[in-house]
Amino acid sequence: MNIIAVVVTYNRLDLLKKNIYCLQQNKPISSIVVVNNGSTDGTAEWLKGQTGLIVIHQSNVGGAGGFYTGMEYACRAGADWIWCMDDDVFPRADCLDGLLAEAGRSDIGILAPRRLQDGKLFTHDFQEYNLTNPFASMYSKKLAKQVVTGPTEIKGTAFEGPLIRRAVVEKVGLPNKELFIFCDDTDYCFRTVQAGFKIVYVPTALMDKEKFFSNDSWSERGKKKKWKRFYQIRNSTYLNHHYGRNVAVRYLRGFNGVMGYILVALITSPFADAWRWSDVSKLWKAYRDGIHEKLGIMK
Repeated sequence: MNIIAVVVTYNRLDLLKKNIYCLQQNKPISSIVVVNNGSTDGTAEWLKGQTGLIVIHQSNVGGAGGFYTGMEYACRAGADWIWCMDDDVFPRADCLDGLLAEAGRSDIGILAPRRLQDGKLFTHDFQEYNLTNPFASMYSKKLAKQVVTGPTEIKGTAFEGPLIRRAVVEKVGLPNKELFIFCDDTDYCFRTVQAGFKIVYVPTALMDKEKFFSNDSWSERGKKKKWKRFYQIRNSTYLNHHYGRNVAVRYLRGFNGVMGYILVALITSPFADAWRWSDVSKLWKAYRDGIHEKLGIMK
């Protein structure tokens, strides 16, 4: 069985080192592909000194572009399964064994691990898509609100350790690289389910996730994450517009989401520097780009 791990990294060398070490403890990985999205922190130099890794250097095209490149390579290299992850997750030594224990059914397209953060359950996985009610989240029956003790069928997971069968890529294609960051995993899972494959969450396959911003104030955390919020708004609006089953979902759900951020910006900008008045127009542009399905790197 040819199992190829694909890791996407950008300017997080310390985390990448830990991730690679953890991956190397997992068997039977055939090879590890590292997609370096133009890191400037010494990552490229460190990778030059490593043996046993396949390294692809490219410009920063986001997580979506990184997984597009890595999965494309893995398929060309004859992968039966592709194990995808960012550099901030750390599979335990028996994580892959846990996933492969559930790989026998041919209708299973993706196997998802259980992620832990500081030893506590961390999951955004969910069991249903809500494509009809604009006043509720797209993600229904979230596992975070359930007690899950055995393999469980889900409809969506993050690109933080999914083991993807080659047949999925052959049928639905590669991730949408134009999303850049955020929602590329949701989009890929939706396409996988639409194509008739099952996605199964495996709680015995454990993976630890790095915790960020724990010592930051609300304002500091907001400033660091703000650039991602524009992509989150645009891409979630795009998903609802593209897949929504009525006009309300296609237009109103994204509007509800962006108005929440606009209100926060208007209310807090006089008292904190996480948001500025000028961000309001950027937030609105992100929503409009999503409605018009205008993707790519945001200017």
